[in-house]
Amino acid sequence: MKGNRVRKIRESLLMSKTELARKANVSPITIARIEKGMPCRLETQRKIILALGFNLSDKKKIFGD
Repeated sequence: MKGNRVRKIRESLLMSKTELARKANVSPITIARIEKGMPCRLETQRKIILALGFNLSDKKKIFGD
């Protein structure tokens, strides 16, 4: 999961970790871990993509791969 752009996109939207976590229905600790490059489940990626206002087809823009 190295190289994901979650933090950069979140900050460009002027969104806090807590706000993103609330919108994605995950914990703020999960957001922090993902932003540090730790892996997460596909379901969690889906939630984050949608919470950031992207389409699921934009997965590579956010999480790479």
